[in-house]
Order: sequence, then structure tokens, then C-alpha cells
Amino acid sequence: MPQKKIALIFLLLNSIFINFAFSQKISEVDKIVAKYPKSFDSTEKLADKIEKDFDSDYDRARAIYSWIAFNIRYDYNAYLNPPRVQGFNYSSEAEKQRKIKQLNDNLIQKAFKSKKAVCEGFTALYQHLAELVNLKCEIIRGDSKTNLRDIGRKATSSNHAWNVVLIDKKWRLVDVTWGQGYYDISKGRMVNDFNPVYFDTNPEYFFAKHYPDSGTFLGDRISKSDFLDGPLIYNKTIENDYKIKTPNLGIIEAKNGDKITVEIKNVSKSSQVFYLNRKNQPVKVLNPKEKRGSLEFQILIDKNIGDYITIFIDTESIVSFKIV
Repeated sequence: MPQKKIALIFLLLNSIFINFAFSQKISEVDKIVAKYPKSFDSTEKLADKIEKDFDSDYDRARAIYSWIAFNIRYDYNAYLNPPRVQGFNYSSEAEKQRKIKQLNDNLIQKAFKSKKAVCEGFTALYQHLAELVNLKCEIIRGDSKTNLRDIGRKATSSNHAWNVVLIDKKWRLVDVTWGQGYYDISKGRMVNDFNPVYFDTNPEYFFAKHYPDSGTFLGDRISKSDFLDGPLIYNKTIENDYKIKTPNLGIIEAKNGDKITVEIKNVSKSSQVFYLNRKNQPVKVLNPKEKRGSLEFQILIDKNIGDYITIFIDTESIVSFKIV
């Protein structure tokens, strides 16, 4: 099939499936919260509403996630032009803690009332609301992996924040900042796109995209090299449990004529699987084989392969590798 025709089909499929996909990811809790007012007089009144409508800790934690994701937008301008760090003087530890609390309260109220925040505001508001409904919640700071250039980075940096919330004696991972939407490079703006995959995320997927500053998570050591050198995965990978079995590294050393074997869990031959070449043209994989609940196929390394390979399943990006 000609490349132009494949590209046209790709765009048509993308527009057809977008509404269907949205309807599939809304839970009953989300449907109730979607009918809430966009504004409340106070965080306490919002918390009271959530406590009255939901009985379980899990549903209350999800309701907080949903309301914030539905109503608070990522402030990309503030991200590009961060305000100056606000310092203060203190004469005692008690005064220091009081002033820190005041700064945090100001951050929470600013996010709640302006409906805009960066990750610090999202996480502070989530923690505040969680504590108002008697949930133990903490803020974790660390690195994030979001674009192709992050594959094979040499060092981590503290550029993001997320939450952990204790539900039924188990700590759950929450990143409501990523749940509310994403930045569309082609449009040059934030896109509102509620996504629940970052509520109670499977740690295996979560830590492929997050690395805490301490390098640990609740006592479990997390490998920095696994994070830095791992492939870049996407939201649909998490949503559909598309585990990348091979290659297990994000950096692939190959020469012209080599074939890379890729194996992805929970994909069948009926799925449309392709990758993009150097010209961003879709190339359908040839002769895929079903193998132990996975799909296995090969990609030929030639002059048409660029510096990165991104694999798509049914119009959705799933995983990217860096080719060296």
C-alpha cells in the first residue's frame, strides 16, 4: 500500500477511535465527579462532598484525582517562567515550620482558586484533600521520563513531583499532573485529556517514567540505570498492559543490515503494528508471530531508520528505542 494512503488511514482511524477510547476509561466514580461544580467555596466543602458521596478510601482517593484532573489545568507559562524562590527569615524551629506551612497553604489555595498549577501545586492540593478525608498521603519528588531525548540520559534531575496515598494498608502511586492532560508540541499548547492510568499505577510501569530523588520507594531500591537506559513507554502501554519483553534496554546498538527482535505482551496478530521511519512514514511490521501471549516481530536496520524507533499499535504510540 502506498505510504500516503497508509498515513491517511492512520489519521482517519485516530479520529474515529478518540471518542470511543475516552468512554472506555471513565469509571463510575469519575462519572459522578464529572457532575460536580467546577468551583467550591473551599477545599473543606469539596472534601465534605467527596466523603458523603463515596464510602471507601479507594473511591475517595480516586474522586480527588478525578476532580483535580477535570478542573485544574497545567500552567505551562509558569513552567516556562517559574516564579522566584520565596525565602524567609525565622528565629526558631517553630517559626520556620509555621512559615513553611503558610507557603504550602498559599500554594494549595492558589491552585484551587485559579484552576492552574504546575506539579508542585497538583501534588500539594492532592495531599491536602486526601488528608481532609482522612487519608495518609505524601509528596514524592524526582525525575520524569517524557520524551525521546530522555532515553539514555547520563544523570537524573529533580524535575517532577507525584503522590503516594495509603489505601487498605497499601501505598498507591498517583500522578494527577499527568492525569489531567499533556503538552501538544504540534499545537504549542496544553491539551485537556483526562487519563486515569496515573491513579494507582502498576509500579513496574510507573517507575519506567518516574525516578524518586532518594532512589528508593518504601524501602525498595530502584535502579537508576534501569530508569535512564530503559525504553520510553506511553500511556496506552500502561492502559493495555503492553509489557515490553524485548528489547529490555532503550538503547539498541546495531549496524546496517541487523534485525532487531521486538516482543510485546498482550498484543495479537489482529492488531495493526507499525513503526515510523526516518521520514516519519509508517512502516507495517512483516510476519509477526504470536508467542506465549505476546507478539514477536523483527525490524530491519537500514538507511531508512532514524535515530529513534517508535512502535505503534492501532494508531497509538507504545514504545520508543534509541538506535546507536
